[in-house]
Amino acid sequence: MIAPAAPAVLDRDGLNALVAALVAQGRTVIGPTVRDGAIVLAELTSADALPYGWGVELDAGRYRLVPRVDGAAFAHSAGPQSWKSYLHPSRERLWSADRTSEGDVSFTPDEPEVPSYAFLGVRPCDLRAIAIQDRVLTGGHYADDGYRRRRCKALLIAAECTEPGATCFCVSTGGGPAADPGYDLALTEIVDEDGHRFLVRVGSDEGAELLDGIPHRSADPATEETADAAVDAARDRMGRSLPPVDLRALMGASLDAERWDDVAARCLTCGNCTMVCPTCFCTTTEEVTDLTGDHTERWQRWDSCFDLDFSYLHGGPVRSSARSRYRQWLTHKLSTWHDQFGTSGCVGCGRCITWCPAGIDITEEVAALDAELADHAAYGTETD
Repeated sequence: MIAPAAPAVLDRDGLNALVAALVAQGRTVIGPTVRDGAIVLAELTSADALPYGWGVELDAGRYRLVPRVDGAAFAHSAGPQSWKSYLHPSRERLWSADRTSEGDVSFTPDEPEVPSYAFLGVRPCDLRAIAIQDRVLTGGHYADDGYRRRRCKALLIAAECTEPGATCFCVSTGGGPAADPGYDLALTEIVDEDGHRFLVRVGSDEGAELLDGIPHRSADPATEETADAAVDAARDRMGRSLPPVDLRALMGASLDAERWDDVAARCLTCGNCTMVCPTCFCTTTEEVTDLTGDHTERWQRWDSCFDLDFSYLHGGPVRSSARSRYRQWLTHKLSTWHDQFGTSGCVGCGRCITWCPAGIDITEEVAALDAELADHAAYGTETD
């Protein structure tokens, strides 16, 4: 049962105290910081490491840091990493096996102590992505025990979006710049003539207890109105959007569309889109041995449907062409994901657009498929 709590306000000192309190609890605080020309996620020991005064300029295949005069900490769009890197790491040992002196084999499951994470600055699109991965990796018949252990110990502090980027399209996926339920605390950053401050909303008992232990004041109506207005304004400033059509029906009716050939001519099948996507979850396993053959380990690592061997069966891969692999990724993300998990697999963060080296834009491709289907319907022709 979530304890009722009125919104509060933190200043910069209060945000510093929040991070200090999390560190004092023994938590590993992960948040945005500037490194190597980008805003990346990394461990923070102080709120001073947040990217105060930095924003980003985005476009298809383009990412640039830009200075901001207002000194805001969270006025930037999603960077190259998502929280998936911590909850569902790219490589993880599952078990090891050793041959004993008697010739037997002993197996040891790998269950290391997982960090008690506190994620600071989780964007609403990423909050939705975590909820999606929760359904994929903790539900059903094939739960990921490692993910479950890490997720159960993670505390989520959202940062509502007031500065959407040119590649953002979360509103057209059913989300938005406001944080959905699922957070422990939600921050909305405000920088105006009244100062630099953060409106705080409580989403859990743990969040309420954390807030009670740091300096804060009750939220005044003016601050609440300013925060709400900033989020509402961001909703109207999305850089991109998906067409307002039934995407499941569109994908199902477009399997033989000519547009797939067009995108295949540009796609490098590098898998960047799946690596930066906050919801893509596919993995493979590999086993390695030492030179003696007496010790072996099984590792799980990220895989991608763009990998030629991803669909390999006896005799060769099922999807050998770039066309078929891109089509698999997009139709799964927007259509068949619903059949498996009851939701879309896209949260509109725009990372796949920004970090595609060929500048392929998912919103442009879906719009082109929709236009092609409409043309065929208008002229009474088949899509093949």
